[in-house]
Amino acid sequence: MSNGKLRIVHCFRAPVGGVFRHVRDLAAAQAAAGHSVGIVCDSSTGGDFEEKLFAAMGDCLALGVHRIAMQRHVGPSDIASAWRSFQIIRKLRPDVLHGHGAKGGVFARLFGSLLRVPRSRVARLYSPHGGSLHHDEASLAGKFYFTLERAMCRLTDTLLFVSEYERQTYIRKIGKPRVPNTLIYNGIQPGEFEPVPARPGAADLLYIGTMRDLKGPDIFIDAVAMAQTQLGRNVTAVMVGDGADLPRYKARVAQHGLTDRVRFLPSMPARDAFALAHLVVVPSRAEAMPYIVLETLAAGKPMIATAVGGIPEIFGINSPALVRPDPASLAEKIAAALPDLDAYSRMMPQPVEVKSHFGTDVMAAAIERAYFGALQRN
Repeated sequence: MSNGKLRIVHCFRAPVGGVFRHVRDLAAAQAAAGHSVGIVCDSSTGGDFEEKLFAAMGDCLALGVHRIAMQRHVGPSDIASAWRSFQIIRKLRPDVLHGHGAKGGVFARLFGSLLRVPRSRVARLYSPHGGSLHHDEASLAGKFYFTLERAMCRLTDTLLFVSEYERQTYIRKIGKPRVPNTLIYNGIQPGEFEPVPARPGAADLLYIGTMRDLKGPDIFIDAVAMAQTQLGRNVTAVMVGDGADLPRYKARVAQHGLTDRVRFLPSMPARDAFALAHLVVVPSRAEAMPYIVLETLAAGKPMIATAVGGIPEIFGINSPALVRPDPASLAEKIAAALPDLDAYSRMMPQPVEVKSHFGTDVMAAAIERAYFGALQRN
């Protein structure tokens, strides 16, 4: 650390989705504040869209982007990827190692501890972002990961939670943290608070996210079919995103006879996708603090979201925009909202309210305070 400026390395596995968005925004804000920032993440995840995002970040990352193969689940290959990651991080000489997600959290805290042998001031911070907390505590996988989390807590200087739901889930499944912890909501950029109207010929509904069951694409597809029956008309939809399960969701659309009404498109910037439809739907089965909800509200788009994870902390627990994560509940809400979207839109939290709680400036300032607090305790 020199003149109050830090060398910060963010370690996480998959450069996709909300975790990647969080790291990009945080790294940009930290670089703008004069800190030197680098990234260590998986090389096998992501596609052309993510490569463009990395390229756009190049100028602000003084410590660079370092990508190596990291598999999703624990396995023998972790030994090689851990060793390679440690060699990279050691050369970067970080003051702060910030791990995101389960694997990033293990690597950051383990390597930060190893670096303390020759050096004394390496702050080790961990943001779960859901991660291992999504596992059922009664399952073998859950028992393994939660035992690992309890062990890793001893190597942690500060825990950062993105929602109160996430913090309470950590307490319930892992135990009360024995280290300092704080709640810091995700934040979005000032430019994202410009409205995005639907373009001519836009679809009724938009799903945007990773194509995996946790995010509920199957719930969305089933709900579209049910809502058509309730409305007595065709319902059109666009589904934006990539993932290994994409063929299965396309088959599900065909089974419902919706092929001519549900269009699939690859990953794209959220604000580009917002123009493709009138009503955004987030049908997730589990979340921590999803960026897509914040982005949608900032853009002035009406939306329906499942009342899971930290989502009710954005809307308020009694918001009419919230539904259970099942097709019947979602279809009923779609059928109620589509006939009068102007009236439904007035029920949404206003962008100015969202900005005051969920701006990148608020998020980055709070995380910087957590970094310096962890370093002062070392």
